Amino acid sequence: MQPAASDRGLALGCALYGAYYRNEKIAPINHVFYGPKISNKQIENSIKLSGFKSKHLDDPAEKAAKFLVEGKILAWFQGKSEFGPRALGHRSILADPGYTNMKDLINSKVKFREEFRPFAPSVLEEKYKNIFDLNEPSPYMTVACNVKNEWRSKIPATTHINNTARVQTVNGKIDPLYHSLIKSLENLNGRPIVLNTSFNIRGQPIVETPLEAISTFAGTGIDYLIMGNYLLEK
Repeated sequence: MQPAASDRGLALGCALYGAYYRNEKIAPINHVFYGPKISNKQIENSIKLSGFKSKHLDDPAEKAAKFLVEGKILAWFQGKSEFGPRALGHRSILADPGYTNMKDLINSKVKFREEFRPFAPSVLEEKYKNIFDLNEPSPYMTVACNVKNEWRSKIPATTHINNTARVQTVNGKIDPLYHSLIKSLENLNGRPIVLNTSFNIRGQPIVETPLEAISTFAGTGIDYLIMGNYLLEK
């Protein structure tokens, strides 16, 4: 499954065509985290430049889950950035989808966009069949499907008005940190799902650097920012 089947995928399509023409073997991809990786040292330097105070976290996933279950909105900046049109848990804004008002809150205080705009759920790959009418994993958030009846009221912030959701399944071997965050959230509230939207505001690209992350965090209603092993709060 090609995760960026639009103008974004033209360069990849050209490369695939060239490889096919030369009879080269084309291996399938199992993730899209091909952007630059930001070290904790780079994050430290950016925090110093910003003037924010920070705390070091031994377990950022567990701390993130505790914030989310309290109804907080969290910016999550980890590892290499994603290729394609969707934030997939490396440059994301996260929330607990169990809060009925969370969609409206993020649209108005963080994304600054129309109230009808929906958000997507990231779900543990081993649990998606219990919650969604989906026949196979959807790791790139490109497939919409029905939310099962018993789950619609449990995840209102990621269930569309027609009872569908655009699902991202998260594999623990491919993305262990993000998987750990969702698992930690499940341990706290019984739901193996997190609301996931891109770390940006309306009209701007997804953040790529720590300074871009801090700027977006400072200028919106996001409650906390976790970058690498560092926590920033207002």
